Amino acid sequence: MAKQHSNPVSKENIAKIAAELKATTVQVSAVIALLADGNTIPFIARYRKEATQGLDEIALRAIEDFVEKISQLHKRRATILNSIQDQGLLTEALKSKIASCDDLSELEAIYLPFKPKRKTRASAARERGLQPLADLLLKQERIGAPRESILKPYVNKQNDVPTSKDALAGALDIVAEVWSENAETRTWLLGQANKFGRVNCKLKRGKKDQAAKFEAWIDHNEAVSKIPSHRFLAIMRGASEGVFNVSIELDESREVAELRRRMVHNRKFEFYQDLCDCVEDCFSRLLMKATESTILQSLKERSDDQAIDVFARNLQELLMSAPAGPRVTIGIDPGFRTGCKVAVVDATGRFLENTTIYPTAPKNDIAGAGKKILALVKKHSVELVAIGNGTASRETDAFVAKLIKDNKLKIDKVIVSESGASIYSASDIAIEEFPDLDVTVRGAISIARRLQDPLAELVKSDPKTIGVGQYQHDVNQPKLKKQLDRIVESCVNRVGVDLNMASAPLLSHVAGIGPAIAKNIVQFRDENGPFVNRKQLTKVPKLGKRAFEQSAGFLRIREGTQPLDNSAVHPESYALVDRMAKSLKTKTAQLVGNAAISNQLSAEAFVDDQFGLPTVVDIIEELAKPGRDPRREFKIVRFNEKVNSMEDLKPNMVLEGVITNVTHFGAFIDIGVHQDALIHISQLSDTYVSDPAEVASPGDIVKVKILEIDMARKRIAATRKF
Repeated sequence: MAKQHSNPVSKENIAKIAAELKATTVQVSAVIALLADGNTIPFIARYRKEATQGLDEIALRAIEDFVEKISQLHKRRATILNSIQDQGLLTEALKSKIASCDDLSELEAIYLPFKPKRKTRASAARERGLQPLADLLLKQERIGAPRESILKPYVNKQNDVPTSKDALAGALDIVAEVWSENAETRTWLLGQANKFGRVNCKLKRGKKDQAAKFEAWIDHNEAVSKIPSHRFLAIMRGASEGVFNVSIELDESREVAELRRRMVHNRKFEFYQDLCDCVEDCFSRLLMKATESTILQSLKERSDDQAIDVFARNLQELLMSAPAGPRVTIGIDPGFRTGCKVAVVDATGRFLENTTIYPTAPKNDIAGAGKKILALVKKHSVELVAIGNGTASRETDAFVAKLIKDNKLKIDKVIVSESGASIYSASDIAIEEFPDLDVTVRGAISIARRLQDPLAELVKSDPKTIGVGQYQHDVNQPKLKKQLDRIVESCVNRVGVDLNMASAPLLSHVAGIGPAIAKNIVQFRDENGPFVNRKQLTKVPKLGKRAFEQSAGFLRIREGTQPLDNSAVHPESYALVDRMAKSLKTKTAQLVGNAAISNQLSAEAFVDDQFGLPTVVDIIEELAKPGRDPRREFKIVRFNEKVNSMEDLKPNMVLEGVITNVTHFGAFIDIGVHQDALIHISQLSDTYVSDPAEVASPGDIVKVKILEIDMARKRIAATRKF
């Protein structure tokens, strides 16, 4: 469900959001109001186009994020004001400065001098009574007295200040901390680090034996402004595993000289040179460490965002992969010693039967395996065979190919990615669905269903296990989950869901439903039989008016009592469709799916106070092709039957394969040898490519030429330029 946004968004913030999104304030205000009223993004995007003036899901999500960010800023601002108020240090000027700050990092910089701290050298000096001396040093006003006489009043053995030297050192510690907490200074140095800083990666002593997989990054040094996200994440993974020390380097002499110019301004001051030396201590001990931490955090956030974007884009392409459709399918989870687990599912994905065959080493029972498969094909009129792409997949694929050829079977076989299938098989969802089956049989069922309908099956697995991202365990996990959940929700609602076939996990991603109501829908269906119309949804426990409004348009009922229930036309528009049918002197049922008739309708003729032109146009288009599937056409990759392992590869060999993953530096392609080949970004096209996603998507079937085979490192380089 959409989040409730309780904090009001000011006109200034609405204007800011509108400017950044190149939208109008009217559009932004409308979206904020719709979200606050509990509407979901898919529902708003599809059924409230008049209110938003046609904003798409991307813009709607951006507005939702802006509102959430503003809400977080609002809460943090209130916390900071209360903290400073409790300390008795809140002035009107400071209050105004905090109230007008609309950047979280700047807000934290303002708060830093007032933030409760753990014990530091400066706080220890304050406890020893040296704050007045520090204040004197910070003023930098010539006193006209000997240094010793100035320092003498602060010497106090009982306060652990035995000498004037100790008094000066403690006071300078306070000065260094005050300088380091100056928001303007920190912002300036941060800018320097972003502009001139370099990421330095050094191998830790005694870690050489553990550095093999990070070989490319040993002693690596690269500009902060240029380091790509995938490289930074690789380096930070090495750091997290204790292999590297990662730091930010700046030209210390240049930065310290500038800091001295900024901070020390009275050469006649008795402690001028001491303050000059203090600048160096402030830089190396406090400012640079804080700046390094901020830069590394900023790079991490930027890299996380880019990696998450790539992951999300790949996940969307995978979820929107072409479905083979409602065809009886055999799923095979290949294996050597334990055999291949075989499961048959009917056209709706319902489990029918399972067995185990041993066509590969060590048993090599090809004859026995063939008899079992042929018996299943005959008994269940099998149309497809889905083979998992894990261990023994090519050997199993070769066995099935020969069986089909020798017996002249009219069956297609497809290699299917089984990433995450084993995790799904042992999950609570799989156990609940098939409590009496072994995990390996559940895996074979999942492989078959992934071919029939990738979206319906893959939503049962944690998106992180599906294998279309990089560094997914290294990035910000809540942010990753949020983005992937959005992608799943978007894909499910774009495609639509068959109310009488969908599993609870699939239904839970429909706008307005969620896990609890999804289970209630399935239970209601099991107890009362298939739904015959959308109205029956209102009888499902806990599915109220709001949930019905949000979800109904995305749920499909085939061969129900209301023909519009198998379309994306929302029930709130059924009366409008009846009017359309009457205008053509026909019935609604004859209008649905009949483009020749529906194309006679003039959208402008049906625009009124309730239905605007965008909605009417959508309805007419839907009537022409009700429930149309936005996914691409199903195609089968044809692997070279003579190439089964890396040993079979040769340079310049041209092979067909399927793209499995797209990154910032290229795309990976399955060519049927258990090891994906890399098509580097420079090899993706004859023309310049700035983003691999522009020319490649997971699921694309393409031909490549092999450039290089590195057996030792299990790497294959390929190109599309030939």
